[in-house]
Amino acid sequence: MFHEVVEDGKVSGVDAVGADGTPDADAGEVTPGALLSAFEAMVRESVTEAGRERVGVETGVDEAAVTAAAAGDAADLSVDDAAAIVAVTADRDADALVAELRDHLLMGMATAVLDVDTVAAGIDADLTGQEVQQALEGRAGMTLEQLAEVMAVIERRKR
Repeated sequence: MFHEVVEDGKVSGVDAVGADGTPDADAGEVTPGALLSAFEAMVRESVTEAGRERVGVETGVDEAAVTAAAAGDAADLSVDDAAAIVAVTADRDADALVAELRDHLLMGMATAVLDVDTVAAGIDADLTGQEVQQALEGRAGMTLEQLAEVMAVIERRKR
């Protein structure tokens, strides 16, 4: 589901009006910030719909993390925990959501002719090429913020 926030080269679910009320010309651009905002909105909506207690019981995600996600602060939430939260309301298996995301990222890298070292060089997150590879393969964890950075590099390069 996280990979579905990009449609036709734009990030869906991102407000097209800036904080000052003027139109935001960059709204929907595939940037790490826009992707992270869309991810956080998705997680926040799931917590709001299901309720914090249900999310906590069904996912086992730490109460403080669920509270932060409900407030729209999910940057440090692991992709696995975020998928577990979204799965509560999506009628989907969290592991399947993560597997689909990984497949999408790896296929995107193949389409964009990117290797993990190039992705690592294109992000602000302090990850090496090997760490990016481990995260994409599921051998290491990744936060939503790191996912947003990796996904932005891949999506922009695919165009």
